[in-house]
Amino acid sequence: MPAHFIAIAFGFLIDRIIGDPPNWPHPVRWIGTFISKLTAVLNKGRFRTLKGAFILFTTVGIVLIIVFSLVGLAYQYSIYAGILVEGILIAIGLAQKSLRDAALDVYRPLAAKDLPAARTKLSWIVGRDTEKLKESGIVRGTVETVSENISDGITSPLFWAFLLGAPGLWMYKAVNTLDSMVGYKDERYDKFGKFSARADDILNFIPARITGFLIILYAPNKGGISLWKRFTGWSKDARNHPSPNSGFLEAATAWQLGVTLGGTSTYRGIVSKRPELGPGNTPLTAIHIKQTITQMHSIAFIFWLVLTVIGVAFYEVA
Repeated sequence: MPAHFIAIAFGFLIDRIIGDPPNWPHPVRWIGTFISKLTAVLNKGRFRTLKGAFILFTTVGIVLIIVFSLVGLAYQYSIYAGILVEGILIAIGLAQKSLRDAALDVYRPLAAKDLPAARTKLSWIVGRDTEKLKESGIVRGTVETVSENISDGITSPLFWAFLLGAPGLWMYKAVNTLDSMVGYKDERYDKFGKFSARADDILNFIPARITGFLIILYAPNKGGISLWKRFTGWSKDARNHPSPNSGFLEAATAWQLGVTLGGTSTYRGIVSKRPELGPGNTPLTAIHIKQTITQMHSIAFIFWLVLTVIGVAFYEVA
């Protein structure tokens, strides 16, 4: 078995159990700081689209050089050092435990009927306005965030780790960080973030669809809907979402839980209306947050297992 398959399993397990210790320095923050400083210099004047391409290739290039060098040096020292270093780098790039903890931080006060505290916790993980949300709105925001980040924070990084090892995972994390910082369709970032947003769409394209399909096949069916109806509903609703990838995650979760996601939200006072996803058979309640967390864990494991089996089989044939 290639060493990086072992490193991926090691990193996956570390992230599942330990996650990111609070207040520890994190490479994503370093990447974000670099992007912020370069954006302040480049995002003005003429040729913003070209400057946006420059920040994309510069950020990804530097990240790849650093990670490739660290992993290469570790494997040159010994295969055990290589597996350890690559496994740690992979663990740092995944978000199973941090995503679960963030969702539970919203669930606990919500279950205790402390809506103000739940709204505050939700505001830490979403961009929408939360001050006036009722229980269903708080649950919807949390469920949508967990659903979308199954791909962004877990399965997409794993996909690129299997293809290219830790450098592939951190290539993806660099692009994803760029997209989250400059990939907006507004006056300030529309041209500058164009390449970063498109690159993120491309890197997420296959993992998002695989993840959504696995949710439909293997996640607990809480809505009591037949597999065929869930599959057809998912494939139709997913394409109605404004994001080319997020809809495949949110629609899959909505059909598995038998709820409705999407609809109207407010961002900095501006109303945003998105198509509704799912059958809407069941009203959203706090328990759906826990069900989405369970779904996230099970699908992350199945995704890892499927890629491991495929990878090992391919390696044996080759």
